[in-house]
Amino acid sequence: MARIDTETTSQIVKNHNGKPELLVQILQTIVTRFGWVPPETTRQLAEELNLSRADVHGVVEYYHDFRTKEPGKHIVKICQAEACQAMGSRQLTDHAQKTLAMSMHDTENNITLEPVYCLGNCACSPAVMIDGKTYGRVDESRFNALLNDLRGDK
Repeated sequence: MARIDTETTSQIVKNHNGKPELLVQILQTIVTRFGWVPPETTRQLAEELNLSRADVHGVVEYYHDFRTKEPGKHIVKICQAEACQAMGSRQLTDHAQKTLAMSMHDTENNITLEPVYCLGNCACSPAVMIDGKTYGRVDESRFNALLNDLRGDK
């Protein structure tokens, strides 16, 4: 992933006409491009948009896709919504954490594990998203196979 710098952040703000009401869209652009929002970027956005750091920080913390830590190369999201829970996502989450030897929101070995609260795939619960691709009816065995593919252990 590319490193974010002050010039790039300024250009992204300019592309959104420097409007503070477009903070969410500015943050989406930054996360899409860089994968996360570093603390120095939060400070810079506050200055350039004439907002308090608390305002920017509050928005970053509110939305789960606005990470404040650099993610791994691969993002693994497990749905935690009610339909997926009813079909075993809690057990799948426990299995994933044990298999990957990490907790939710952690990054190890270039993999970031995150909860998500609906992937819109309720009919095929439990659902998992890996690097932007959604998979349905994921049990422990299928999760292991997807993880092996991700690691290149085919």
